[in-house]
Amino acid sequence: MQKIHPNADAALDGLLFDGMTIAAGGFGLCGIPERLIDAIVASGVKDLTIASNNAGIDNEGLGKLLRTRQVRKMISSYVGENKEFERQFLAKELEVEFCPQGTLAERMRAGGAGIPGFYTRTGVGTQVAEGKEVKQFDGEDYILERGIRADLSIIKGYKADETGNLVFRKTTRNFNLPAATCGKVCVAEVEEIVAVGALDADCIHLPSIYVNRLIDGSPYDKKIEFRTVSERAAA
Repeated sequence: MQKIHPNADAALDGLLFDGMTIAAGGFGLCGIPERLIDAIVASGVKDLTIASNNAGIDNEGLGKLLRTRQVRKMISSYVGENKEFERQFLAKELEVEFCPQGTLAERMRAGGAGIPGFYTRTGVGTQVAEGKEVKQFDGEDYILERGIRADLSIIKGYKADETGNLVFRKTTRNFNLPAATCGKVCVAEVEEIVAVGALDADCIHLPSIYVNRLIDGSPYDKKIEFRTVSERAAA
């Protein structure tokens, strides 16, 4: 299978449709699939449900899709850095399913492993548990969480070989790994594509079986959510 595509538009060709569910890797602006997000924005696809740790910031990352009103629902853990998200949520223009961070990662992992649901103590007795089945194990209450199965996964990696074996760099692994496994199709963008055999087989983070399409999205500019400098540095 030829997995390498020349750009994000080509890699997403035939995969996008209105009302679809997308699992997106990244944490804030760390390890986000920038090129793929831009291509989704340009496609005009709408009514999206996106499962992601957060919605980026205003006009960066998934915040671009919020700005263009292409997102109907977010399944997220943390959304405090996005004013447009706040505005749409308070105006009831955006449906939000808040999910504890570890639970969200496990919901993605479970979906990728073919597990339709699992029980967890996280959220018991809170709003997170509302409407969910409660079951006791060893005298403790647990709530049922459903695995996430997306129509499409979009992720960002560091290096990949030509077959799609992929490694992440440091904290950019974050939600990219579980997000990659839970989509019916996974499209990855990386900073470098190398020849088969160039990556240490014992150090592969995501096996090629999970990656359907691949692009080299370099070069990248490192984006910083918050910049704090001393008065001396500012001067």
